[in-house]
Amino acid sequence: MKQLLIIWHSRTRAAEAMARAAFEGAQGDEACGARLVPARAAQAEDLLAADGYLFAAPENLASLSGEMKEFFDRCYYPVLGRIEGRPYALMIAAGSDGDGAARQAARICKGWRLRDVQPPLIVNTAAQTAEEILAPKVLGQDVLAQCRELGAGMAAGIGSGIW
Repeated sequence: MKQLLIIWHSRTRAAEAMARAAFEGAQGDEACGARLVPARAAQAEDLLAADGYLFAAPENLASLSGEMKEFFDRCYYPVLGRIEGRPYALMIAAGSDGDGAARQAARICKGWRLRDVQPPLIVNTAAQTAEEILAPKVLGQDVLAQCRELGAGMAAGIGSGIW
């Protein structure tokens, strides 16, 4: 069975909720299993064992969160040249535009020569004050439905061999 690996990091629960919803969506595909792994626990072996990836992270100060970046740093060279052509997509939880984190993750994935198969799903929580930024986030059902659809679509594409 093929496998979709969903790697996430979250401080305020937004990116975690997105990843969990995508995981729920991916569970319905019989040809592709899904694994949900926090960035701090993900290893190169997890990437090598998967057929495609969904990365979910918050944007912090116009960049990827430190823990998500650390995952990419830790795993970059051990898998370089060994996962080329595999599909990936991004989910970003942002307080404003999310473009900086999406660009940063896309550059890393381009270095791995992964195949971008979906535009980044960027959720803007509109958190602008220190209190809003640090507060736990609760995402709406419409946003979670988009995440479930993305997970289902990724699993279907991987399971059917489209990607």
